[in-house]
Amino acid sequence: MKSGPTRAPHRSLLNALGVSEAEMKRPFVAVVNSKSDYIPGHAHLDTVAEAVKAGIRNAGGVPFEFRTIGVCDGLSMNHTGMKYSLPSRELIADSIEVMLTAHPLDAVVFIPNCDKIVPGMLMAACRLNLPCIFVSGGPMLPGNYKGRRMGLNEMFEAVGSHAAGQITDEELTAMERTACPGCGSCSGMYTANSMNCLCEAIGLALPGNGSIPAVSGARLRLAKEAGETVMELLAKNVRPLDIVTEKAVENAIRTDMAIGCSSNTVLHLTAVAHAAGRDITLDDFDRIGKATPQICKLNPAGSTFIVDLDEVGGITAVMKELARGGLVHTDCETVSGTVAHKIAGAPDADGVIIRRLEDPFRKDGGIAVLKGNLAADGCVVKQGAVAPEMMVHTGPARVFDCEEDASAAIYGGKIQAGDVIVIRYEGPKGGPGMREMLAPTAALVGMGLGKSCALLTDGRFSGATQGAAIGHISPEAAAGGLIALVEDGDTISIDIPARRVELLVDEAEIQRRRADWNPPVKELSGYIKRYAQHVTSGAAGAVFED
Repeated sequence: MKSGPTRAPHRSLLNALGVSEAEMKRPFVAVVNSKSDYIPGHAHLDTVAEAVKAGIRNAGGVPFEFRTIGVCDGLSMNHTGMKYSLPSRELIADSIEVMLTAHPLDAVVFIPNCDKIVPGMLMAACRLNLPCIFVSGGPMLPGNYKGRRMGLNEMFEAVGSHAAGQITDEELTAMERTACPGCGSCSGMYTANSMNCLCEAIGLALPGNGSIPAVSGARLRLAKEAGETVMELLAKNVRPLDIVTEKAVENAIRTDMAIGCSSNTVLHLTAVAHAAGRDITLDDFDRIGKATPQICKLNPAGSTFIVDLDEVGGITAVMKELARGGLVHTDCETVSGTVAHKIAGAPDADGVIIRRLEDPFRKDGGIAVLKGNLAADGCVVKQGAVAPEMMVHTGPARVFDCEEDASAAIYGGKIQAGDVIVIRYEGPKGGPGMREMLAPTAALVGMGLGKSCALLTDGRFSGATQGAAIGHISPEAAAGGLIALVEDGDTISIDIPARRVELLVDEAEIQRRRADWNPPVKELSGYIKRYAQHVTSGAAGAVFED
């Protein structure tokens, strides 16, 4: 873009930006920042970006910043806006591809901090294959209400408690003023923190990326170090596809299972692997999950928060413990040397927040992949956050064709203990957009039904969800999946240890219903219409058709 006589016009435009003659000879490095004024996880990203730029300049580069869009899943939850959350992932990846192809720079530092932004940037990184590094804005500190630490999921659960008359208006207001105390990605092992942790595990971020608090000076030092490190990666010509190998993706899945990440990570790691040309399927998650113990139990599944994990060594300490059992590939390259090099200086598992392999929270991973006639292509559940009494459950179906109707029934006291709530036509095509269902799942918990009711959907769940919440049911209802044929009162059997979910209706009746079924027609326009036309199933990561 800047070398030789034919690029004189280009250099003249760069001169207009104030680029000096000396800078013209140095590497140009993109700083891709997802800053926005109304996402709490992003409110401070200007400060992070300035630290990144300082690191780039320290190492002899010239930084150029541009911004991406970003959706806050909390603010877009339980209304039409959530239909645009997952679709924003593709827009983010596409827009970065546009910017860095139209203005070809030498290397990239990505600064994400929320749910779909991290995977969108990872997908773009794999497509472009420029030397790059990730540095997130870091997690929010937990809130505190009457001595109890809490996060956003407890706030959603409080809505259910309020609807059930268990807390007053004044208590609800007091909680909302303390649940989210400042900037950063929401404080539990929700999707944003899950993906920021997995950036470390896959090898594209420095140690601490997923766990150092947003408000810490260590976060700014990490950002500065990331800016310096990207210059080293450029000098060595180390690119994302050198790092994101199939073994690296397996390391990420292992870590995912060990720390009990959001079920959304199944969608996102599948999509990232697809962008990198790696063959990863739900069967790989199932295989790895069955052989990987869960050694961390973080909020919402437990009372431990991301900042607590950071204090005992973070993801490098987790991977060190997994490596002790031969469960990670230590020869994989990362942005800071091999995995073996990276974990060498990490502390040993403390035995409490990071349990030893001999004493895990559970013997298999935090996420389970289920199949059965109700999900022939698979579905997922964050089993590490399911109450023991709900690991096996059989109950009558309560069927709803959208999230709003299900939420109204829950808040209206129309759901009984033992019910299996089915929310359909919320899949990637049918929603469209595969909405998260945090509001109804949190309402069930808040109303005291979290240990007696299950919820199944072809949509998905927030990482803040707990309970027997089974999502990504594929094929989805809009594609003619069996979930479209479930009727009120049908018996549904869930057996998470056996990895099964079944509709207990005889085949003749199913065929009769199928003959009468027609998918609902939704009037769509704009981007969401184009998205519905091109998106694949949740089992395939909800990527676009090739």
